[in-house]
Amino acid sequence: MNAPDRPATRTSLRLLSGNHACALGAVAAGCRFFAGYPITPSSEVAERLSRLLPEVGGVFVQMEDELASMAAVIGASMGGVKALTATSGPGFSLKQENLGYAAGAEIPCVIVNVMRGGPSTGMPTRPSQADLMQARWGSHGDYPIIALAPASVREIHEQTIRAFALAETYRTPVVVLYDQVIAQLSETLELPRASDIPQVERRWASGPREHYRPYAPGDDGIPPMARPGSGYRVHTTGLHHSESGFPTQDPATVDRNLGRLLAKLERNREAIDAWQALWCEDAELLVVAIGISARASLQAVRLARARGVRAGLFRPITLWPFPEQALRAAAAGAKAVLVPELNDGQMRLEVERVLRAARVQGLHRSNGEPIAPAEIAARAEEMMKR
Repeated sequence: MNAPDRPATRTSLRLLSGNHACALGAVAAGCRFFAGYPITPSSEVAERLSRLLPEVGGVFVQMEDELASMAAVIGASMGGVKALTATSGPGFSLKQENLGYAAGAEIPCVIVNVMRGGPSTGMPTRPSQADLMQARWGSHGDYPIIALAPASVREIHEQTIRAFALAETYRTPVVVLYDQVIAQLSETLELPRASDIPQVERRWASGPREHYRPYAPGDDGIPPMARPGSGYRVHTTGLHHSESGFPTQDPATVDRNLGRLLAKLERNREAIDAWQALWCEDAELLVVAIGISARASLQAVRLARARGVRAGLFRPITLWPFPEQALRAAAAGAKAVLVPELNDGQMRLEVERVLRAARVQGLHRSNGEPIAPAEIAARAEEMMKR
């Protein structure tokens, strides 16, 4: 029988919370470094990893604050190790400057943000979905980032593993974004065997050392990284840099390298975008939601269909980049679109941008109470009567 917290050597059925599943997913993906600071409702991720990582030769460090935590994760990743930090809203705010550095310097890492009520200290023990735009635009300047939005304990495990694969493949920070309800919900899931989980590694530099340029792109636009101790000269800076890594303000060089940075995710959307579309083929009303709101929406769609409203559900799993083409396809036959979310309309604005002429309404709540399925179904019926 497997030890309670060790990665499965064979398929095993487990009752886990979302945060526990996140920790197991990180270790299964090859994470061997965690730096963080306790904050409700993400602390269980750190607590689990404080026990799991030493068992697999990894390192757990409780830092003095969230700024230092993000810096330590960046340093560990530059040292060649898959690295993770976990936090909630106030801590996520403090990580933003270093997160922008990781994006600009193309340092792979994973950041878990368990969303809680805000702004400021807000409601530490209540759910929210108000960090959606912060996950995309929290740091200054233009930079690419991936954010994943799992909606179940099983999916937290899967998407944490996927987050490391995406970070290593595209040399980018990846945010795993889920709300307090999903984080502390317990569900039964079947954990895959460790041997069945593919280990995705970053591309390491090869060839003559004297010709190596740390930001010279490969054919796919992703520069290979220098493995520490392998003899390749690397200069890493948060300033705009040329292919050599050294700072530059030459407009042509900045255009070339920033353009590559911003395009590297867009050109790989087919591999990055993920979503779930249910009953969208004949939907006259489309519900768009993530996290606990998506779970409520699933039941609401069933209720609406039982009452004669042809409703469908579109759930972004990759929140950033936003799965625009898939949403347009799902909404192609819909007369109206409803976006229930635990904020004041952050995803609704994105849905309006993508669908433009579509009739889009939001069902918003920011008081720490999830939106019930009956409320979503009632709004859907009301919209179709207009």
